[in-house]
Amino acid sequence: MGNRADDEGSDVEIYRKPLSTTFHADTATGAPEQLLALLDELGLQRRTLTTTGPVYVWHEAPEDLSEDEQKRLATRALPALLMAGYIVHISDDLFDPAAYQEAAAAAYRRRVRPPAAAAPALPPAASPASGVPRASRSA
Repeated sequence: MGNRADDEGSDVEIYRKPLSTTFHADTATGAPEQLLALLDELGLQRRTLTTTGPVYVWHEAPEDLSEDEQKRLATRALPALLMAGYIVHISDDLFDPAAYQEAAAAAYRRRVRPPAAAAPALPPAASPASGVPRASRSA
């Protein structure tokens, strides 16, 4: 039994499994629980196979999704995985450019827009001549 992520030197390999109606997301042997949990959160289903040797872990698309829904799910996972610092490969037949742009924009908005309570207060404006803070008035 092979592992595409190990073979390709990546953290995650997303591909359509031959002779199957679903895609696999193979993770490298010994992948951290943080990566496996992220794939779970992204809507992929974790599978394991225990052998007398290694324990194989991979993720699949839920079986009840259509082929187009699976393609969007696989593609929408990319920005989160990439932003978390993982090396990810996805096969061309699963990549949906529109879904990727949408997911990347949403991930970017979540990352750059801190919650209002966490936003630091701005310091008062300094006077260009003296370097002393100025008060501002509203009329």
